[in-house]
Amino acid sequence: MQEDQPDTSVEKTAAPGQARALLWDLLRPHRATVAVLAVAVIAENVARLAVPRLVQIGVDDGVPPLRDRRDGSTLTWVIVALVVALLLQAGLRMFFLLRSGRVGQNVLLELRRRVFRHFGTLDVAFHDRYTSGRVVSRSTSDVEAIQEMLENGFDGLITAVLTLIGTAILLLTLDLKLGLVCLLSFPFLVLLSLWFRRESAAAYRQVREISALVIVQFVETMTGIKAVQAYRREPRNQQIFGELADRYQQINIRTMRLVAIFMPGVKLIGNLTTGVALLYGGYLAMRGEITIGVLTAFLLYLRMFFEPMQEITQFYNTFQSATSALEKLAVVLAERPAIADPATATALTQVRGEVAFEDVQFSYVEGRPVLPGLDLRIPAGQTVALVGTTGAGKTTIAKLMARFYDPQHGRVTLDGHDLRSLDQQDLRRHVVMVTQENFMFEGTVADNIRFGRPEATDEQVRAAAAAVGAAAFIEALPEGYATDVAKRGGRLSAGQRQLVAFARAFLADPDVLILDEATSSLDIPSERLVQRALRTILADRTAVIIAHRLSTVEIAHRVLVLEHGRVLEDGPPAELTSADGGRYAALHRAWVESLA
Repeated sequence: MQEDQPDTSVEKTAAPGQARALLWDLLRPHRATVAVLAVAVIAENVARLAVPRLVQIGVDDGVPPLRDRRDGSTLTWVIVALVVALLLQAGLRMFFLLRSGRVGQNVLLELRRRVFRHFGTLDVAFHDRYTSGRVVSRSTSDVEAIQEMLENGFDGLITAVLTLIGTAILLLTLDLKLGLVCLLSFPFLVLLSLWFRRESAAAYRQVREISALVIVQFVETMTGIKAVQAYRREPRNQQIFGELADRYQQINIRTMRLVAIFMPGVKLIGNLTTGVALLYGGYLAMRGEITIGVLTAFLLYLRMFFEPMQEITQFYNTFQSATSALEKLAVVLAERPAIADPATATALTQVRGEVAFEDVQFSYVEGRPVLPGLDLRIPAGQTVALVGTTGAGKTTIAKLMARFYDPQHGRVTLDGHDLRSLDQQDLRRHVVMVTQENFMFEGTVADNIRFGRPEATDEQVRAAAAAVGAAAFIEALPEGYATDVAKRGGRLSAGQRQLVAFARAFLADPDVLILDEATSSLDIPSERLVQRALRTILADRTAVIIAHRLSTVEIAHRVLVLEHGRVLEDGPPAELTSADGGRYAALHRAWVESLA
């Protein structure tokens, strides 16, 4: 696989029966309604299958008395029965469509909620490897495939099966010899159907897989369009997308080819069977072995017998697509988060904010440790700055503190409690991480500030913005705090987004605050504003600052210099700066020289 080709390694294969189990689980709350609908479908098909039989009775028993000017009550009875059967069929069809449509929409609503909720519970490591394009594919095209099956598939399948069984029985009942002759075509239909089922199952599974890859490539290219254009990647991305689109086209052509063979094949077998029935039935009628009414009913039943095969074709298309989608959704819903709440969580009451790492070992890739065995204690209320080269383990420490990951060995504690013993919702009320990305959600500036505390008042939002130095630029916006930030905060500069993120963190009022390169996008005036605000924000709380700008580091009580996950230096910034030959002193000199 080429380096820049979409990665399919994260796509697991569904276990046998996993998709079916998911569907039954979704339908379980509607069992009573499904049972009523099944009865309605059976009654509807009985009414429909009765029509040719009533025609036969009318032709054989109702018409001759009229011709001989005798009693016409039989024909009258047949006509009344036909009207009743047709009205019953139409009424039951309406009832079925209304109720089944409601059940289908309820199932889809539950599925969408379940998928969205489950994606939200999965850990950061899962989302790091499972791209946003795949998430979109699971939530949209896969759910739509299931919707199509619920709306059109099951009804067609049930009707087709009942019609096939019912007409076969009625054909044999009307005349055994003619019925057996007509049913000689059935083995050919079965063989053709089994072939189509086998081939279409593989084809439609590939359709779903390639469809997901197309969505992945499209979403990621459009999400990263600035980088794509900046690095002139449009031709290469177009080539990758074009190759995927070509594969998608070819597999869809294959499915169309299967349908092009199956549907005319069914029609050919049906027409040949009807011709044989007409010839042999006509011969029997001429000999007086069957009546004209029986032959007429036979021809009507034969038409009804082969029509469902078209329905089954459409159901196969829908069913295979939906099965593939169900398999992928079932696999995702079966994913268990690596970061899970304990069965019995330790309750946090008064949090001081003391954080400790006890012989913590962690690696993203087995055999390549990022933290080989970290021992670290951060007293409550202390501000600690982490510095070091890229890959030294600074951000990993921050992610472990926020419990985005768990260590493979050792433990991380908050006030002596292992983070794994705490409820995640409870933990994240007390520990907040502000990252360099500072994701902005669609909505107003005020909405984004109160993101971590939705119940906050407008006064509290304004106070938080003022505390971090964001009030001036927010009030200068066209609608102030009510200004829409646009998609991903596109209406704000990078520095303004970081100030809003600081206000969001300040309003959340955590006991432990982690700033991961959170001032990297600020210009010098904004950084000075934030540095003044940080002294207010960090007061009386534990804080960890990760920054390459040593101006931000200088407000810390303590600096840790890291290299390959190990602490090389530990002390107050002023003390480390004055140390001859020290690593931090060298970093500080290089930073000062860069400002000259």
